[in-house]
Amino acid sequence: MFIAVYEFEIKEGTEASFRNAWLEVTKAIYKNCGSFGSRLHTSDKPNILVGYAQWPSREQWEKITDLTDEGYQRARNEMRRCLVQSKTIYELEVCDDYLQTSVAPE
Repeated sequence: MFIAVYEFEIKEGTEASFRNAWLEVTKAIYKNCGSFGSRLHTSDKPNILVGYAQWPSREQWEKITDLTDEGYQRARNEMRRCLVQSKTIYELEVCDDYLQTSVAPE
C-alpha cells in the first residue's frame, strides 16, 4: 500500500469551503482513479490542514490524470481558490500494518 501525505495552507476564513471542495475532489478520485480514499486533518498550526490518501500502489497513484467531470473541476478550482500553497510532504510505502478499525475489548 502507498500513502501520500499532503499539507494545505489555506487562506483565512476559507476552511469550510476548502473542506467541502476537498471532499468532492476526494470522492471523484476514489470513484475514478482507484484510490482507497483519504482523510483530512486539522493541525496545531492555524490555517494548516493535512491530508492522508491511501492507494493500492505508488504506480496507481502516479496514474492520476485530470478528470473531465464538471463537478470535480468545479471543486478542484474551489480548493485552489482557498489555498495559499499545498505540497506533498511524504510519499510512503507501508512496511508494517497494525491499524485497527475498533478499540481492543477490555
